[in-house]
Amino acid sequence: MPNRAVRLLLLFSLTLLALARPPLTASPQPADPPIRLVLLIAVDQLRYDYLVRFRSGFQHGFDRLLTRGAVFTNAFHDHYPTVTAVGHATMLTGATPAVSGIIGNDWFDRTLGKNVTSVADPATQTVGGTPGAGASPHRLLVSTLGDELKGAPFGAAPSRVFGLSLKDRSAILMAGHRADGAYWFDSRTGALVTSTFYRAEPHAWAAAFNARRPADAFAGRLWPFAGGPEGTGRVMPAAPGAQLYGAIAGSPYGNDLLLAFAETALEHEALGQRTATDLLSVSFSSNDSVGHSWGPDSPEVRDISIQTDRAIGRLLDKVDALVGLGRTVVVLTADHGVAPVPEELAAHRMPGGRMTRDELFGPIESALAGRFGAGQWILGTAGSSPYLNYALIAEKGLDAADVRRVAAAAASAVPHVARVYTRDQILQGAVPTDTIGRRVLRSYRPDRSGDLEIILDPYWMRSANGTTHGTPYVYDAHVPIVFMGPGIAPGRYHATTAVNDIAPTLAAIVGTGLPSGSDGRVLTEMLADPRPGRSTSP
Repeated sequence: MPNRAVRLLLLFSLTLLALARPPLTASPQPADPPIRLVLLIAVDQLRYDYLVRFRSGFQHGFDRLLTRGAVFTNAFHDHYPTVTAVGHATMLTGATPAVSGIIGNDWFDRTLGKNVTSVADPATQTVGGTPGAGASPHRLLVSTLGDELKGAPFGAAPSRVFGLSLKDRSAILMAGHRADGAYWFDSRTGALVTSTFYRAEPHAWAAAFNARRPADAFAGRLWPFAGGPEGTGRVMPAAPGAQLYGAIAGSPYGNDLLLAFAETALEHEALGQRTATDLLSVSFSSNDSVGHSWGPDSPEVRDISIQTDRAIGRLLDKVDALVGLGRTVVVLTADHGVAPVPEELAAHRMPGGRMTRDELFGPIESALAGRFGAGQWILGTAGSSPYLNYALIAEKGLDAADVRRVAAAAASAVPHVARVYTRDQILQGAVPTDTIGRRVLRSYRPDRSGDLEIILDPYWMRSANGTTHGTPYVYDAHVPIVFMGPGIAPGRYHATTAVNDIAPTLAAIVGTGLPSGSDGRVLTEMLADPRPGRSTSP
């Protein structure tokens, strides 16, 4: 065959091979998720009934959520105690305290021989504020929704996760272990700080925010009560410093400061503005401080609720401008409610009252000393739960279960103690299966919980002034759950719902893995039916 014919045949063969090969393409681009941002808004100590009682004053954030969202009217924290750390840990893990390990704001650590808080971590340092030991989620034993988002499949754009609050436990326990940042308020410096668990230095935008010292701008500012006479309200301390910063945290200005920080994070981290599903959790803490001081029936609580409506409205407007609410799923909830002030209850011939530590634990100590001999029988307490001295029990050659039975009998005889369960009863499941019993069982963790769970009568509390929370009763456990966003059918849903249901529902909506300890259900009743022209809207 002539050389020219050979060359033509070779060229023809190479052409056929080239046509048979798939064409070269650019590197695959991450898919653009339908949900760009998950925004969880927690309002510390927001009882569900506030949304009803103060409804006429809501014209902004709460109003938008209540009219455009799926409102679960019968939602509860299904655990005990109903406190900040447990509530916030539940929101984005879906886990019960027995599984998450967060059994309270603090508890007695038998290994360390002292009380520890839910997030304090001496292995870390505070970053951006007062030098000293920092905080982290090292005591949280399960993953959060943000942790699951951070473990997105290979090739997907990485999610960004931030938790923000005035309280360290609120920011950290919502954000989780793998978050890009968790920030909280340092009331000694007026700065929003983090810890070395997350990063060695604050984000540049956070440092710039703090450098402007925005908290100082509230010095001498009047907190006017919405709807009150002109000039009425409370005045902030006149000079910058710890006194001012503490007062800010107990006023709507604390929420305003956090809102400004959240807006800064949204802008500089481009949250929801990339080809990824990001998560931002914002917990407004000032409502809790105001509620503790003045109680749920005070003008202060009504006013801060109305002010919070405005703050949430501004946050939603910011998200709409940067991300679009059509690509955002918003959830509103709270970590717990609160009891009425006992003195105000008494004025209306309602039951309730106060009990001191000695009134509750003194009879237990006396009974144990009388039966088994002198000694330090209680090493520590967490809420109304005592931790007995196991070394003393062993030294005296006693049976621990017998000691607990004597302690429980003494506690049961204290006026206004409703129920007492021993460690042994709880671990054996020998607890009534009603709501209170179930909440105790779901919350007991043998390596962290105390020896007795003591529940007082409704409206009774161990607080010397103001009011508090922590019981399994409705006024502490009934909180809002509201979802708003694409694919969510607005309306009012009356089935009993738990805060544990938030995390698995969000996981289903955004298509990520369930948090490792999740114990809730997907709220399918509010999700639009995927079939054309059909939905489950009530």
